[in-house]
Amino acid sequence: MNFDVVVKIGSMALIRKEDNDIDYNIFSRLAASLKPGYILVSSGATEIGRIDYMKRNGGRELKGNLAAIKTAYSAQGQPILMEMYRQFVNPKYSVRQVLVEHSHFNDERKVNHIRNLLFSAANQNAIPIVNYNDAVSDTENMHLELRDLKRKTDHVVECVDNDETAAVIARLVNARILVLLTSVDGIYADAGDPSTLIEEVVGDTYEEVEQKIDEMMENCNGASRQGANGAKAKLQFAKGPLRSGTTVIIAHARHKLSDIIKGNVKRTLLHIK
Repeated sequence: MNFDVVVKIGSMALIRKEDNDIDYNIFSRLAASLKPGYILVSSGATEIGRIDYMKRNGGRELKGNLAAIKTAYSAQGQPILMEMYRQFVNPKYSVRQVLVEHSHFNDERKVNHIRNLLFSAANQNAIPIVNYNDAVSDTENMHLELRDLKRKTDHVVECVDNDETAAVIARLVNARILVLLTSVDGIYADAGDPSTLIEEVVGDTYEEVEQKIDEMMENCNGASRQGANGAKAKLQFAKGPLRSGTTVIIAHARHKLSDIIKGNVKRTLLHIK
């Protein structure tokens, strides 16, 4: 079986920020849309772990070393994240958690292992749910390993941002469509004006589309959370899949996946004719 769709959803799309709680409607709507042949790359473990910790500790947050706090929150949030998806995915399908780090995509043997794991899931009636393994990832070691890799090759996959992880996986399995779900309707010409939504970026060649993307990126500023790169990252990481023939869609997570793919709702569509 070939992969039809790779979907990525960001942390901020999975929570109700005003209530500091999980957005159960987003989880149920997205999970119910998943089926074999789809891969979900899901952020959210760290943020959900933070919310859960606060609920169980009188509203207090952890203090101290930021890396250690992220590790603790991620470890607490991972089982909740998977429980939420398992609750709403069609019960006739299996759900398989796939935790990855940068090392999995910078070693050909490990790349083949991940590819085989994903294709096995598709052929065994299972849906892979991928996330960066923050709970056991050591930030200092990661930076040292990436630095050493960059000395040896120009092409290094960092996967610190799940937009990159999703883009790499889309290329790995030759996905027909990559959907990047976020908390806005797509890419805006003016970040502060939703009426300037760019609905389609298309060209006869990859180079033509890439030029349009580079022009769009000049207007992209800000992100939904500290450490994220927002719209600019999505556009940058979209280039790889586009070059490989994958159609990329950026859309709001509140919509049904089927409506996003069919174009029944507002979205930004990037593709080559």
